[in-house]
Amino acid sequence: MSKAKGKKPQRSGSNVFANFDQQQIQEFKEAFTIIDQDRDGFISEKDLKDMWASLGVLKDDTFLSEMMKEATGPLNFTMFLTFMGDKLQNTDSDDTLVSAFLTIDSENTGLIAKTQFTNALTQLGDRFSKEEISQMYEVAPMKGDNVDWKRFIKLIKYGGDFEEEA
Repeated sequence: MSKAKGKKPQRSGSNVFANFDQQQIQEFKEAFTIIDQDRDGFISEKDLKDMWASLGVLKDDTFLSEMMKEATGPLNFTMFLTFMGDKLQNTDSDDTLVSAFLTIDSENTGLIAKTQFTNALTQLGDRFSKEEISQMYEVAPMKGDNVDWKRFIKLIKYGGDFEEEA
């Protein structure tokens, strides 16, 4: 059977593992296992609904359907890894992100005060909502009341939590 026209061709599953190091693959495997609530090896709308509920968030069926439509086929671990690779690949380059953060941190300390960062996110460029900012601070690497933006770039680009650099 042929795929619907207009969909981009799928990459071979065998090459997707070469795009990540072993630690990243392990972290994605852990995330996949958490999302795959019924442990059948595939992520379904029910898995997504259960995962969101476990986080205390109720999502409607339309939202869940839209999430599932982003995948080009059944969402097993290889497809999940391919999907995540595509999402991470479509972020800005490291240089672009560094330049953006340096407009706020002109002394290149690697830290931006939370209040200053919040002001930038709500007043410049694509303005963030309060909910988006709250979600961002839940995962952003912090040092006291400051965002460690160099580690934050690594989180955005590579999807892992990185320890402080010496």
